[in-house]
Amino acid sequence: MSSLFPALVSGSTAPRPALRFGDRSLTYAELAASAGALAARLDGRERVAVWATPSLETAVGVVAALLAGVPAVPLNPKSGEGELGHILGDSAPSLVLAEPGVELPSPVGDLERVDVQVGAAGQDTPARPGTEPDDPAAPALVVYTSGTTGPPKGAVIPRRAIASTLDALADAWQWTGDDVLVHGLPLFHVHGLILGILGPLRRGAAVRHLGRFSAEGVTRELGTGATMLFGVPTMYHRLAEALVEDTELAKALGGARLLVSGSAALPVHDHERITAATGRRVVERYGMTETLMNTSVRVDGEPRPGTVGVPLPGVDVRLVEEDGTTIASYDADGTPTGTYDGETVGEIQVRGPNLFTEYLNRPDATAAAFTEDGWFRTGDMAVVDPDGSVRIVGRKATDLIKSGGYKIGAGEIENALLEHPAVREAAVTGEPDEDLGERIVAWIVPADPEAPPAAEELADHVARRLAPHKRPRTVRFLTSLPRNDMGKILKRALPDAVAKAPKHD
Repeated sequence: MSSLFPALVSGSTAPRPALRFGDRSLTYAELAASAGALAARLDGRERVAVWATPSLETAVGVVAALLAGVPAVPLNPKSGEGELGHILGDSAPSLVLAEPGVELPSPVGDLERVDVQVGAAGQDTPARPGTEPDDPAAPALVVYTSGTTGPPKGAVIPRRAIASTLDALADAWQWTGDDVLVHGLPLFHVHGLILGILGPLRRGAAVRHLGRFSAEGVTRELGTGATMLFGVPTMYHRLAEALVEDTELAKALGGARLLVSGSAALPVHDHERITAATGRRVVERYGMTETLMNTSVRVDGEPRPGTVGVPLPGVDVRLVEEDGTTIASYDADGTPTGTYDGETVGEIQVRGPNLFTEYLNRPDATAAAFTEDGWFRTGDMAVVDPDGSVRIVGRKATDLIKSGGYKIGAGEIENALLEHPAVREAAVTGEPDEDLGERIVAWIVPADPEAPPAAEELADHVARRLAPHKRPRTVRFLTSLPRNDMGKILKRALPDAVAKAPKHD
């Protein structure tokens, strides 16, 4: 297998920008030297942890491990001691790579520590083009899942998955070495690390990390030569809100070549507000830890707000009913087949070189994640629209509501609610109901907490936008929705707010 980073191992010493975090930066020559020197120290290690702060050191540490062929385990600095203990016990790294001066909590602090040196240190040491494994299936990263259904599982990501995903995105997004990416995403997850750091480096492009996301940072970077922005829906919602008065932000976003949102669905209302203010549309893609990226809206295709586009090159996608019947799939040329009416809901299943190889130390969980014929069960429910675009309607475990004989996706109701001017945030779940099986419950953060909209008004709004059977039967008002570090709503945490939330049935 060829190198994951051709620009690093080509021997080039050109002062081309590679990484910038705040006022600190590295050229490709400096990155090759720093990562190459560290890679030499990692030879023979079975696995290393990386204390994944938003820093040059994290990026250099991960690149060095990949150059050395040593699997890296990114650690979330916000994780608690119990979760860190589980991850370290499960993955058994022999050392931790960290930013100098950063204090490591227990039990991470008990590991052998190697401070990552960047810049002047080791710049005369060349990169090591011969050290990367030739085996495409060789493990590159062990990325731990969010652990919503139990202790986090370590998804083993092979080198072929990183290469195939990044090359497929380059095709869909026309991503080249001339691009400059801006983002403020955490580096312990697929979105921020693989797409946001390794993606530009594979293309020979540059990345500017904001450290902490802000509209001001986005304006500054897109206004000074950056061409792409990656974010999650929470970030784009904040940008949409700021665009009401910020003409400089509108100009900066309008000048970008590509705006990408991922990790959760971007509400159609925010799509429309951003496009109206900037003339630029936001592109959505769909992936997860175990599969990296599966689908995306293409930059050379039609705008499709509310969808995650079509399968990426090399990725097979199908929608399957509970009994195993395939509802819809795609031919080799990407043409949809089966039922693609935008209404028939099925679970997304995928296969391709982008998939993980196993859950570390969990053969039982690995076997359960795949069908007998080798497709990965994503647990995401979707429909295929008549034009072939995939539209996700929710998670099988939390977002598929069976009410009155209908299968209803929470996502489309959430989008409808967010189009109401009195709604700032919305989440939809199902609760047991003796008559309907499940009733639809809407959790609302009102735009004006002192004057929330009437429950019946919101229910009627959904019924007009979608269908009468999709109207919420219960509405609960909250001051905020619980979210994880990637901005995803933690629906399992919503019932904890019941006692504090006024109920309108």
